[in-house]
Amino acid sequence: MKKGIHPDFHEVVFQDSGTGFKFITGSTATSDQTIDIDGKTYPLIRVEVSSDSHPFYTGKQKTAQADGAVDRFNKKYGFAN
Repeated sequence: MKKGIHPDFHEVVFQDSGTGFKFITGSTATSDQTIDIDGKTYPLIRVEVSSDSHPFYTGKQKTAQADGAVDRFNKKYGFAN
């Protein structure tokens, strides 16, 4: 690898703004905000949605039934499949 052309990869803390859930991971993202966890200081990056608040991961996802045109026709006129 060439030196000086790659961004700095380091540990950061991502925090869900809605739930307060935090996790430490490696990233090239930086921030002016910091947080101390277990005596170590990490850059803090706030995110709006994480696995803690996303409807898909929390099981609160709403699904719409998308019937096809043929199925709607059969239902409307009482035909059995």
